[in-house]
Amino acid sequence: MREETIDTLVIGGGQAGLTMSHRLKQRGIAHLVLERRRIAERWRSERWDRLMFQFLNWSVRLPEFAYPHSDPDGFSDTASIIAFIEDYAAFVAPPIRCGVEVTKLRRDAGGFLAETASGNIAARNVVIATGPYQRPLRPDVLREQPGLFQVHASGYKNPAQLPDGAVLVIGAGASGAQITDELVRAGRHVFLSVGRHNRLPRRYRGCDLFWWLAEMGIDETPVEQRGPSRLLPVISGAHGGHTIDFRRFAADGVTLLGRVTAARDGVLAIAPDLATNIANGDAYYATFLGIVDDFIAARGLDYPDDPLARVRLPDPPCLTAPLRTIDLGTEQISSVIWATGYGLDLNWIDIPVLDGNGAPRHRHGVSEEPGLYFLGLQWLSKMKSSFLSGVGDDAAVLADHIAARA
Repeated sequence: MREETIDTLVIGGGQAGLTMSHRLKQRGIAHLVLERRRIAERWRSERWDRLMFQFLNWSVRLPEFAYPHSDPDGFSDTASIIAFIEDYAAFVAPPIRCGVEVTKLRRDAGGFLAETASGNIAARNVVIATGPYQRPLRPDVLREQPGLFQVHASGYKNPAQLPDGAVLVIGAGASGAQITDELVRAGRHVFLSVGRHNRLPRRYRGCDLFWWLAEMGIDETPVEQRGPSRLLPVISGAHGGHTIDFRRFAADGVTLLGRVTAARDGVLAIAPDLATNIANGDAYYATFLGIVDDFIAARGLDYPDDPLARVRLPDPPCLTAPLRTIDLGTEQISSVIWATGYGLDLNWIDIPVLDGNGAPRHRHGVSEEPGLYFLGLQWLSKMKSSFLSGVGDDAAVLADHIAARA
C-alpha cells in the first residue's frame, strides 16, 4: 500500500475544513484536506427539503468571503447555503480529495499516520474538522414496534415521506420544533414529546436574537465561562423566522407530551415532566428578555418596548392534564421522527485523546497530543466557535499554533 507524507492533514471538507485550509494557505503551510464524500456532505444529505437556516443572511460569512444576498434580514434555504460553501471552496481552492475516508488515525515515529482505502498518509500535524453532528442519536425504546415507520431527523425529508396517520415527534429542540411546524402546516396531527430545552425569542425589541448576542458580546463568551446547560436554543428561520411557542403549537392542534420513557405492546409510557420542561423553557426565555432590557437601560439606548414578547397563551389541556400513556393504535400514530440530536463519532482515532464519553480532550482545539487539533466543534473556544462566522477565528489560532511548531 502506497504511503505519502504531508506537513499538515485536515480531515473533513465542510466549512471547518475549508476554513482551516484557507488559514493554512495564508501562512504558506503545505497541507491536504480529505473528505469522505462531498464538500458540505451533511448539508446535502442530512437536511430536510424545506429547512431554513437559522441565522439571518447578514450574519452568514466565512473568512474574507461574505454571503451574497438581497435581503439582509431574511433566511436562506439549504440549497443556498450549499452553494455558498461551494463558492467558498472555489475561492479557497484547497488541496482536497473527496471520496477518501480516514478509517484510522494513529501515532507513528514522525507524527501521525492516517489510514485510508487508497493508501496511508503520514503527517506532522492533523486537524480533525469533521463537525459536531456526526452520529444521529436514536434511543431504542421503540425498537420492538413492527409496522411503525421511524426515521431520525437527519433522514427526514418532507411530510409526503411519511405514511398516512398521526406523527409522533420525539425531541423539541430546533429540529423537532421546525419539523412539527412543517407537519402541522401540512395538515398532519402531531404529538410532540417535549424534553428539557432552552427557548429563546426570534426577535425582541426590534432586533433579531443573533444581533443581540453580537451586540452584547454574548457570542464571544469564552468556553471557560459557559454555563452548565449543554442545550442548543430552540429557534426557527422558517416562514420569515419566528419564535417557537409550544402553547401556540397546542392551540394549532399539537398534543404536547412529556418524555417517552418506555413502550410495550404499542402503548408508550410518558414521564410526568411536561409542565416542568415547559416552565424551565419559559424561565430561560424570560431571563434572556431581562438581560436585553438591562443592557438597554444601562446604556440609555432607544429601542421600542415589546410587550407582545411577554404575552403567554393559556395553558392547554395537554399541559394542565398531561397524558401519562399513549396508545399508538388508538391515536392512529403511524410515524415517529426522532429529533434527538447527534453524538460524536471519533472512535477511529487510535490515540488516547478522548474522554469516557468519546469527546476529545483539548483546550481551544489544541489537544494533549502535540500536533493534533480539533476544529468546528460547539464551544471549541467560545460560543460562536461552531457558527459560520466564528469558525475562522479558531482556524486562525490553530494555524498560528501549527506554524509555531515548524
